[in-house]
Order: sequence, then structure tokens, then C-alpha cells
Amino acid sequence: MAKVTVDGIEVEVPNGASVLQACEAAGKEVPRFCYHERLSVAGNCRMCLVEVEKAPKPVASCAYPVMDGMKVFTDTAVVRQARRNVMEFLLINHPLDCPICDQGGECDLQDQSVAYGHDTSRYGEPKRAVKDKDIGPLVKTVMNRCIHCTRCVRFSAEVAGTSEMGGTNRGENMEIGTYVEKALTSELSGNLIDICPVGALTSRPYAFVSRPWELSKTDSIDVLDAVGANIRVDARGPEVLRIIPRINEAVNEEWMADRGRFSFDGLKRRRLDRPWVKRDGKLAAATWPEAFAAIAAKLSALPGERIGAVAGALADAESTLALKDLMAAYGSANLDCRDDFAAIDASRPDFFRFNTTIAGIDEADALLIIGADVRREAPVLNARIRKRWTHGKFPIGFVGPRGVDLTYPAQHLGEGPAAMQGFAETLKAAQKPMIILGRGALQRADGAAVLAAAWALAEQTGALTPDWHGFNLLHLFGGQVGALELGFVSGKPLAEMLSGGVDALWLLNADGFDPARIPVGTFVIYQGHHGDAMAARADVILPGAAYTEKDATWVNTEGRAQRGRLAIFPPGEAKEDWRIIRAYSEGVGKTLPYHDTGAIRARLAETSPVFARVGDVLRGGCADTAGPASGATTDAPFVLPIAVYHQADVISRASDTMAECAAVYGPAQAMAAE
Repeated sequence: MAKVTVDGIEVEVPNGASVLQACEAAGKEVPRFCYHERLSVAGNCRMCLVEVEKAPKPVASCAYPVMDGMKVFTDTAVVRQARRNVMEFLLINHPLDCPICDQGGECDLQDQSVAYGHDTSRYGEPKRAVKDKDIGPLVKTVMNRCIHCTRCVRFSAEVAGTSEMGGTNRGENMEIGTYVEKALTSELSGNLIDICPVGALTSRPYAFVSRPWELSKTDSIDVLDAVGANIRVDARGPEVLRIIPRINEAVNEEWMADRGRFSFDGLKRRRLDRPWVKRDGKLAAATWPEAFAAIAAKLSALPGERIGAVAGALADAESTLALKDLMAAYGSANLDCRDDFAAIDASRPDFFRFNTTIAGIDEADALLIIGADVRREAPVLNARIRKRWTHGKFPIGFVGPRGVDLTYPAQHLGEGPAAMQGFAETLKAAQKPMIILGRGALQRADGAAVLAAAWALAEQTGALTPDWHGFNLLHLFGGQVGALELGFVSGKPLAEMLSGGVDALWLLNADGFDPARIPVGTFVIYQGHHGDAMAARADVILPGAAYTEKDATWVNTEGRAQRGRLAIFPPGEAKEDWRIIRAYSEGVGKTLPYHDTGAIRARLAETSPVFARVGDVLRGGCADTAGPASGATTDAPFVLPIAVYHQADVISRASDTMAECAAVYGPAQAMAAE
């Protein structure tokens, strides 16, 4: 550790730390544009100048290492004048379009020019002009505003792993762009908007929509993949206008995937906003009492074993629990939350969790990925893997289709289960090996055998020890793990229910299978928020609330319970899903024992300890290495579950923005998946 004095305050910082980090440790604010904590140091902008004792001139604190005994001064006359001069240079070519800039009110250049800049400019020559670049349907460019901080270039190369951004020409003629004009292909491209310190890169769907001070801001959770990224939902009136990430070092750091960020316009399209009941073969609008009466008339005439319930990929924990309790009141044990038919063993939590945890990836020293395109199934988690790879000594093996670009080198071992053993020796040689098994790898006839084989490989290679748990199942959506934690897997599996095993089927946000598989004559209750294909098959439709429209609990792929909060109210007569089920239960004399959010969350905590430690996850080793029941695997190649990333769920399928992205990127993604 080095002792450094900053403006008379002595602090200790690690050897090799920068002067800027020492200033932050001392609580001193140092302006910066090019420096970002998660990117390499560029030293471009020179805004972070400070004085160092015995140095002949001010130094760029972001790129200057500390030395023991160093004395730093952040607010001297020399430093203030140097920052004014730097700011004057940064602004000579910057257009005066703050009133129409979407970055207005959230712009680092605005804030720092007021705090550290000069009140006049001596520059009188014509400003340079730079042509805007078309880099896709998500990120808008106004390159006249670019100050060449190169944050976007470094993010693309280092975090996203696509290396599509760069600088051409030199000096005043330098331009930031994609070299050859093309759409960005990263599933993390929206993060360029967040890290750009000026208005050069902004959100295309959000362009000229609102100002930040007009928005109500609500903390929530992204449920459109299973990472559970912490987000902030910005709304005005009844409409979500923007979704941006929040910092959570253990989950998403400060990044967010594009589908969760930009698909919010799907929240106002194809919505179910009133109950519907099928009469004479056609769905007709109904009242809540009429819908409940139609359901009650059918279910009361059936024995419990002829009733089934399915919880889908976007079902929150509260509604899943309420449906489970309602089915128990009817005497039915036919519950399944695997609407994609994945052969998941729910008998033990570590059979279906990401046990290493997302933050634990940083400690691993070898990785085998089986049947998962992590880049598209969990882009933020994939960025964490890439970050670990950049630190070195991290061999990665991949079993799955050829041509999958994970954004980091991976040894392709084969396309089917037999290839898993090809990486065994590498895993054995590692101290903390980990295996990631894709949920899509279990959506096949031998899925249970694949699960058992992956667990056996983890046990064989030393990935399951009292101090380290290297077996990980990667889920696809935010509602899948919560239902497994609640034991929503019992009685007849979904495949049996769809083969005539039940006469009535209650579908809670269950859109993961083809509705044509439901037998003719089966009574279907669909409870959800979008009029997707499954709603058209329903006999009764109960309109629910989307994830931005309710206070709800979600469990991410590592078993971390997190809470989303209501940002806007559901449209029309739609209501929170668990309240719909509770109201129905009261009307049929099977009243569920909770009537408010606090009571149902207490019931959640009783059902599973995961819900008693919201925001946290217990991490440890593997106490029991006994695996799931084994079987014989086939040689069939793995098929990736997401063919087109931008339209993988009911919300994104209703989004015009995602439809445009699918038109731009879909064909290439579909070819890669094949």
C-alpha cells in the first residue's frame, strides 16, 4: 500500500493505483470524460489534471501512478486554469444544441463546463462538421457532439467484445464510427448511450420524447432474461418512456442487455385489458364476475386430478404461489413451470441454480459451456465471462452448434453430448472449474440424461467440492427459477397434461409452447398481459399486469430473490396476477390465506428460504455430490433455444423497436443458430 496526501488528507491506496483513484479515496472530486472505472485508461481528454509536488507541470491523474509519499493538489490556481483551458478546447467544435439534445440534463459536458469551465471562449473560426453515422435501430448518433473520449471504442472492444467502433483519420479530421457504416451487432449496444459523456450517442427510440426531469423514476428488475439486472424504469403518466440500468456489482455491474432496455414499447401494444370468455366458439368481452363464473362452473365439475396449472417464464413469485395454493384447494397436484419442456430436476436447488454465482465467475479458472449461446441467452453474464477471460489463464470449451460467436475464444469440442468429455482433462487441471449447462440443452428427449451427464462431469473433474460449486444451469427468463424454488413441479408433467391428462388447464403467463398441442376439448384459462398466440386458444382470458406494473418478487438464475416495483398502472381492467387469483378463490369459497402484499410475502418466505433473504444469495460449496438420475444420451446435436434474440418473449414480440431489430439482425442470428 502507498501513502498519498491529497489536499492535506492522507490516504492509503494499493500500489499501482492511479492518482485519480487516490483522489477519490480522499473524497476529492476530479472531473473526467475519457476515464471510466470499467474500461482501460486512455488519457485522451486531459480534464483530470492535478498538481503533484515536484512535477514540472499538471499531470493527467487517470494515467499517473501513485508513489509512496506523493503529495497531490486538486484545487490550486494552476489546476483551475488548466481545466478551464482544456474545457475551452473541448468546446471549440461542440455545437450549441443543448436545447434539443436528448442528453440535456444528464450531460457530463454540461455539468463540468459549468463547474470547471470558463465563461467565455476565444475561438472564432468555423466549427468542424461530422456526418452522422447509421449504426442501427437502437443507437442514434450526432457526431458533431463527439469529444473523442473513445469510451465507446473501448467498451465495444473490451466489454462487448465486438470491436466494431473505432477512430479514422487523425487530429481535427478524426471521426468515431464503425469504419464501414453498419449496424452494431452487440446485444449490449445500449450501454454505449450510458457511457457516452456527451450527446453524441443517444437512444434512437427515446429521441425527442421527453426530458429527464419530467419522468418518474422507479427501481425495478429486468425479467426478460434470467440475470435479473437491476434497472430503473422512467415513466411519464401511464407510459414507460425509458429503461436504464442501476449499479449492482454482484449481478449486472452497471450493464444491461438490449432486449430489456428497448422493448418497453411492447408494454403498450397487444395488451389484454379486460376479461374475455369464449361463447359459441368466439371470444367475447366479459366482466370479472362473468369470467370467474365461467371458470368456477368448469372447475367445480372436475375432480382435482383432471385440473392442471402451468406457470410461464414471466410469472412472478407471488402469483405463482397463489396459483399453487389455489390448485391445492381444488385437490390438484398437477403443476409444471417448465413450459419449454426442459427436463429440469427440481428435487434439489443446486440442480437448477447457477451455483457459482455471477460474481463467482471472476474466481473460476476453466469453463465448459454446454448447449448454451450465453451471448444471446444472458448478454450481461456473457460480458462477465469475457471480463474473466481478458484477465488470462481461463481456457473455455464449448459444446454446441458451430459458428456461435461468444465474443471470446472458445475451443469447439463438438455438437452433441458425447463431446463433453473432450474438456475433462482441462477441467481437472483447474483449481476452480465451472460448467454452464444451457436450459435449451434440456429441451430434448434425452434432456434428463444430459443433466445427469453434466453433473457427473462436474463431480468427476473436481468442480463439486465443499468450498466450490462449479455446476451451473443457465435459465432464460426472470420467472423460471422462482417457480422452481416454490416447488411448482409436481403431479403430471406438462407433456402428460397436453396428452389428455387434464380437462382444464390454467396457464399463468405460459407462452413457451405451441398452443396447437393443447387437445381439443381441454378448457383453457389464460392469465397474462399480452394477446400472444396462447391467448387466442383460451376459453377464458384474465388480464394481468406486466413486470413494470406491479410490486413483485423475481428470482434470477443464481437463486437471488429481488423485487421489482410498480412504475405504472396496468391498462384498463387488468390487475396484479396474485390479486386476480385471490379474488377468484374468495368467490368460489376457497379463500387463500393472504389479502395484502405483506401477507403473501410472508407466505413466500415460509415456502422457500430464498424469499427470506431478498437481494442476497448464499454461496458455498457442494455438500452432496450425488447427482440426478442418470440415463443414456443420444448423439443428436444441441439446438439453441433462442433463434432471434430480439423476439424471445411476449413483450419483445409486441415491440415495434424489437421488430425492426429482428428485421435487421434476425436472418444472421437464425443462420448462426442453425
